[in-house]
Amino acid sequence: MQISDQAAAAAFRRLVAHLQHRNDAENIELMGLAGFCRNCLADWVMEAQPELSKEEARTLIHGMPPAEWKAKYQSEATPEQLQRMEKSLAKNAAHN
Repeated sequence: MQISDQAAAAAFRRLVAHLQHRNDAENIELMGLAGFCRNCLADWVMEAQPELSKEEARTLIHGMPPAEWKAKYQSEATPEQLQRMEKSLAKNAAHN
């Protein structure tokens, strides 16, 4: 059994809207917990739609230019956050 393209597209749009609304969920925290963040999602969109630039894809996912999002919502990562992210990325490498 597979998810239909229509259902996948609707779920993806809902995920993007959710991430745009939840700007308190920082990328470093998403990376540490789930192994992906808004930037990863934008990279996946860019891979699926190669005519998009990195800036365009990230703007679509963030709902604003990434530099603006970063200035408004991103704080400096703590050493603990960076360590969790590294562990999480290692799990990704094992999966890929």
